[in-house]
Amino acid sequence: MTEDTAFDTDVIEASVRRWLERAVIGLNLCPFAKAVYVKAQVRIVVSDASTERALLEQLGEELALLRDTPAEAIDTTLLVHPQVLGDFLDYNDFLDDADALIEAMELDGVLQVASFHPDYQFAGTEPDDAGNLTNRAPYPILHLLREASIDRAVAAYSEPDAIIERNIATMQELGIEGFRKLLAD
Repeated sequence: MTEDTAFDTDVIEASVRRWLERAVIGLNLCPFAKAVYVKAQVRIVVSDASTERALLEQLGEELALLRDTPAEAIDTTLLVHPQVLGDFLDYNDFLDDADALIEAMELDGVLQVASFHPDYQFAGTEPDDAGNLTNRAPYPILHLLREASIDRAVAAYSEPDAIIERNIATMQELGIEGFRKLLAD
């Protein structure tokens, strides 16, 4: 992120939408994403939080909003936080706080958080492993999901277990440089 885009929420949101349209939907990394995206049921929030505490507070607000809003209006939320948790290890540690907040709000089994980060790295992989690209995004993102929506989507999909393997194969074929080109302006 450059100084010019640090606080330009329009630029940040456009970058996230490009990632959604070209990678997540375009490469079919999530076969369930297109339906909610075209129905405008994906909420993208660019956070101005600059501390973990402020981000956790905003996460609580977004979890409550998603809980209290019908899925037909907002099915999922992407909480983009460009100014905090840029270090992947710090981000990964923060996910425990996010899960604890879900429990504290008694939303366990109702909502969950999926993780995306520019430096995402699965345990046991090297940083340049193409498989890590499946969870890489232009900015750190906490993806708030309704468990009921996930259950319905998975039940309607013939081979949900094959998604991860197919995504890794897609990213290995595309490669890191291909992924960068895909997301370029």
